[in-house]
Amino acid sequence: MKLHQLRYVREISRQGLNISQAAEVLHTSQSGVSKQIQLLEEELNLHIFERNGKRLTGVTESGKLILNLAERALREIDNIKLVSEEFSQKETGTLTLATTHTQARYRLPAAVQAFIQRYPDVKLHIHQGNPTQVAEQVASGEADIGIATEVISNFDKLLCFPCYQWNRCIVAPHSHPLFDDRPLTLEKISRYPLITYDFTFTGGSLVNRIFTEAGLTPNVVLTAIDADVIKTYVNLGLGIGLLANIAYDPERDSGLGVIDASHLFPPSTTYLGIRRDAYLRGYMFELIQLLAPQFDRKAIETALQGISINKMFLGFV
Repeated sequence: MKLHQLRYVREISRQGLNISQAAEVLHTSQSGVSKQIQLLEEELNLHIFERNGKRLTGVTESGKLILNLAERALREIDNIKLVSEEFSQKETGTLTLATTHTQARYRLPAAVQAFIQRYPDVKLHIHQGNPTQVAEQVASGEADIGIATEVISNFDKLLCFPCYQWNRCIVAPHSHPLFDDRPLTLEKISRYPLITYDFTFTGGSLVNRIFTEAGLTPNVVLTAIDADVIKTYVNLGLGIGLLANIAYDPERDSGLGVIDASHLFPPSTTYLGIRRDAYLRGYMFELIQLLAPQFDRKAIETALQGISINKMFLGFV
């Protein structure tokens, strides 16, 4: 059994059983990947993948166990490399951050700027996606740190720290009738065409649930994956916008008025997630503290050891 065979098995699984795509990612040939998988199965005397002719169609029960063990083994090998780099190259390396558009656009810039100034030789990569995609990237090892709303905290492989809470606001042209019809209510919002987040983003499903519980159906005419798109179409007159309050910038968005809607919806929490079996470089701890300063390195290391985070660290509420 060779390490590259385990990497091939893992990558085939990540690529939806597509050997050619796995070979492309691994920078090798499709025939080479197929041959190594065959050799591994012969050595283990079992099938990892189910087949229909030459095409892979599924993973066997024994294959699922092997995939889990291969993932753990390769993760530990990666951790060993990180330990080596930590002691030999403290100021260099790479860090991949997965997050949603709203976090990347409105919450992360200050922390990222401070991090880059402190570690100019660390290559920082930012991947964007919805909360589920963010969590999956961290769980699979494609990203080191994930920043997203509540969905990320539902993944067992991830250790999540609450960063901060936020709520929502309504944006509309200054001449909109809502500005003269206070207080704002769900019923009043439901009278107008509404533009908001796609329900897989930023608590969209929570918004839908609150309207349903009130016996109302919002007139959603458009959903988008980021706040800038929502505001663009509000400016075009397609409806009012319901978005995260952190996404309203009084200077940039001077053409729109804002009405606080936090009394209508429960707050949402943005979490920072890392793998429970991760080895964190020193600069990774520093980025986490820039994003969630209420958690120091000792608290993070304690949590990674499987000890519950003390409630004293949850003072962000």
